[in-house]
Formats: sequence, structure tokens, C-alpha cells
Amino acid sequence: MVASALEFQNIFKKFRMGEGHDSLRDLVPGLFKKAFGNIKGTELKEKEFWALRNISFRVGRGEALGIVGPNGSGKSTTLKILSGILRPTSGTMRVNGRISALIEVGAGFHPDLTGRENIFLNGAILGMRRSEIQEKMDAIIEFAGIPAFIDTPVKRYSSGMYARLGFAIAAHVEPEILLVDEVLSVGDYTFQGRCIQKMNEILKNGTTVIFVSHNMESVLSLCNRAILLVNGQVMREGEPAEVIAEYCKVGGAWVPKFSDRKKAVVREVTFEGVDSFGKALPPGTRLKCKVAIECLEDCRLSPGLFLTQYGGFVFDTTYGRMKGESISLSAGENVELVWSIDLNLPNGSYDLGVHLEDVDTGLYHEHNFRTVHLLIANDFRYVGKYVLNPTVALGCQHHQKDGLLKRSSI
Repeated sequence: MVASALEFQNIFKKFRMGEGHDSLRDLVPGLFKKAFGNIKGTELKEKEFWALRNISFRVGRGEALGIVGPNGSGKSTTLKILSGILRPTSGTMRVNGRISALIEVGAGFHPDLTGRENIFLNGAILGMRRSEIQEKMDAIIEFAGIPAFIDTPVKRYSSGMYARLGFAIAAHVEPEILLVDEVLSVGDYTFQGRCIQKMNEILKNGTTVIFVSHNMESVLSLCNRAILLVNGQVMREGEPAEVIAEYCKVGGAWVPKFSDRKKAVVREVTFEGVDSFGKALPPGTRLKCKVAIECLEDCRLSPGLFLTQYGGFVFDTTYGRMKGESISLSAGENVELVWSIDLNLPNGSYDLGVHLEDVDTGLYHEHNFRTVHLLIANDFRYVGKYVLNPTVALGCQHHQKDGLLKRSSI
């Protein structure tokens, strides 16, 4: 079993909305209540709320854990407890190793000191000797990419320059545990890529990384495990792609409007043209998708096939748009559509879905966001990591009823 770098056990954290004291008369009772009231912290009082509720997880040495979730779900609070900035209301936390944290832009910087002086200051806070900091000075400055401003007071820095210098320091002090919040989003695209590369390097050296981000590609490429926080609770934990897919369901993705009367159903979806669905597919793979549809009542349909990545549409194509006409079916008729797709996609995690739109109402009889999960990768690290289901049966087994079986290749 991999040695534990840190553990969260039944962590609760509560805050009070609008906490403040306008006078000494209010302050003294407030301090008394904090000192003696609700010692165990198991109950909420007026205006209090739980930021974290019963959070438990364990991270082994050398692992990279991604923490994702909507705004206000408790991600940053979790990191602040891990770094010692906040204390939990209840529960226990164990940390085994020296922590380096990059949680807020400019955290730990003295605005009147230069970038170089802040490197010494932050290094000393993290327990490094002056000689150690001096040895790493050139590497830190080079990585930050701001040599012309390194002797300028940091109060003159932009948010992006703050982030560059902060991450450069955090990553070069050889931490045993590195905590990184969404702060990297203020950097430019190139610098974000360099940060991910650097974190991969320190992971190989045994450093544990806890990474909070809204950039799902970064989480997928860096982390080997992820947790989803929603309203201060762990909603899902596991493989990053699985957790990210669940996150997209709660993250405000578009939700179709369904018809009250289901006039048609997708009975089965099958795939051809792929040797094995037990490993990642290389870019350019040709995939043939067959969709079997049964009509329950007379209707006009425009079936569709769509691809999403983390809840966003990559493409959405329908029979009606491609052929310039809908499919008119009578009750009892069946139709099978055959879609040929060349997966000319960059490396990443995708979901292939199908839908049945009613042309007359614009409502949907079927809309399956995740008929099958695809991982496109030409990197050997991903091969065999995800197991896909090549055949998905929806509803009962497909069988042809009386009526014409139409076949359309698209």
C-alpha cells in the first residue's frame, strides 16, 4: 500500500454569514460565545452554514489528486485547511511532509519588496536555508519569465506576473506536497502549459500534488485521481474522466426539453470499425455508429448524433440538417441509421451521444448525453486506462415490428 502523504477524516468546516461587531458591546459576547459556545461544532446557529460537510479522502505519496466542482463548492476551503490557513470545525487531518502552497495570487508576498527579495522571504517561510535559495534563484527567475522585473517591487506586478513568480517559487523549493489552486488561470496559455509540465516533473520525483482547477484538460492530463465537490460534500471520487463527466452534469450544462408523450425510442446503439474498445483510440480512427429507432406513434423525427467534451459540444449533427428533410414514421415502424465518423480529434476525453428530436414540436423523445465514452490519445500512458462499452442497449431488445425497416447511411 502506498504511504499516505495526507488524510482528511470526517472534516467539517462552518462559517458565519456577515460576521462582524460594530461595538465593544457586541464584541465581548461574541468572543464569549466563540470560546464556550457550541464547542463540538456539531450544530448550526443563526446565519451559520457548512462550507465542508463530512469530507474524507486519502492521498498517497507521489499521487496527483484533482479537486473539481462548481464555484462555492468548498475547493479552496479544503486547500486552506490542508495548508494550515484555516482550522476545521471538526474532524482530523494528517499531513506527512513539507507543504508548498500556491492558493491565492500574491499570498505570502510583501508588496514593498522586490521579486528577488520575495523569493528569499518565501523560501525562508518554507524552511529553506539562504544558501539553498541562492542555488535555486536563477532557475526560479528563468521559470517565472520576468527577469527584467525581478528587482522591481511586486506591488508593480500584474496578476499574471504574481502567478508566474508564485508558482516558480512553490515548484522549485522541492516540496513533498504541492497545493495549487485555480490561481494558474491568470497566467497565459503558454505559461499554464509549462506549469503542467513542471508538475509532471516533480510528480516523477515523488512529490504529491493537490490540484484545484476549472481547466478539465489540465486535470485530465496531470491527475491520476479526482474528487467532485458539490455544496461542500464529496459527490464522486475516482478516475479523472469519470469524475469530470459527473461534474459536467451538475455544472450548468444545457438540458434538453422532453416531450410529455414519447412517440419514438432508441432501442439500441452499436459500434463497428474499432478493433478494441478496451484501450484509447488514436486520432483519426474511423467509427461506424448504428442507431436503431422504433416509432411508437406517427411522428416526424430528426435523429442526431453529437460529441461533447466536459459538457461542451464539439459537434452536433442531425439527419434533418444533413439530408434537408425529416424522417416520417408510422406507429410500429423501425429505422436504422448508420453514421460514419472519422475521429480527427486532439487527445482528450469525449462523450458520444444520440438524440431524437420531434420536428413538429422541437421537443426531444430521447437525448442520451453519454451513449459511449471515448478517449482519444496517441500517448502510451493512456492506453488501457479506460474501458469502454461498445454496445449500449436502451430500453428493451430491438426487434422489427410490422412495417418498413428503413436504412439510411450518413
